[in-house]
Amino acid sequence: MEINDVPAREARRRARELLDYLGVGARAANLPAMLSGGQQQRVVVARALANRPSLVLADEPTAALDSQRGRQVMELFRQVAHEQGAGVLVVTHDHRSLDVFDRTLEMEDGVLHEGQAVC
Repeated sequence: MEINDVPAREARRRARELLDYLGVGARAANLPAMLSGGQQQRVVVARALANRPSLVLADEPTAALDSQRGRQVMELFRQVAHEQGAGVLVVTHDHRSLDVFDRTLEMEDGVLHEGQAVC
């Protein structure tokens, strides 16, 4: 966030808010080796969203997460899209949380098919 001229206090606030939301705020001072795979994955999501990007590209963002945490991450992506006007593209094999998104596409045999729109 320093590169984007975000003041240090604001950067810490954003980081803490995202880490707390994702359930890893208490582990903020831990090194990656001290975190489980799921905790590391949630920290990666927080880092990706802290700069408030206009486009989020997420490849299997819930692979190491249980269904509850996975849904929480997907709902956070939807919130970012709706509140910040960001585009969010998620590639996943996990169909459990697809109802969170406004539009889904499915690839079958190399061909994209329109999924069921959920509003």
